Amino acid sequence: MGESMGRNVDKDGFYKTLRAKVDAWLKSKTGKHHKHARYILLAPDLFHLVSRLITEPKVPIELKAILGFALAYFVLPTDLLPEGFIGPAGYMEDIILTVWVLNRLINKTGPHIVQKYWAGEEDLLLVLKNITAKADKLVGSGILKTIKRLLGGKR
Repeated sequence: MGESMGRNVDKDGFYKTLRAKVDAWLKSKTGKHHKHARYILLAPDLFHLVSRLITEPKVPIELKAILGFALAYFVLPTDLLPEGFIGPAGYMEDIILTVWVLNRLINKTGPHIVQKYWAGEEDLLLVLKNITAKADKLVGSGILKTIKRLLGGKR
């Protein structure tokens, strides 16, 4: 699955585009003062992490399917908070969905595989813990319930 996914999605091209969008937005008046700017800044690094994990041989196939879902969710032009309409702030639910997928992977395999591919500056496990703890405040309970449903969790 990982190899075919890599050929079908220009992961590096999307990453560069996403990084450029987020960086430009953070320099804008809106982005500079956005209350969730520090979390939105993590979107490109989380996308990069998932795109690398999906090709990792030590990741079980059933988790690769979930990683593929998270990767596709980043790339989809319309989702719960569409980036095309609200800008990079729309990546908040993509980030939370990705964090939950990564937590599932860590619970199944341990943190070493995930940490191996993390390119972000902050400690990954602290980032995941922080976002998980604040998820409701970051996107609201309605969107959070929908994300849980998408991942097959409790309502």
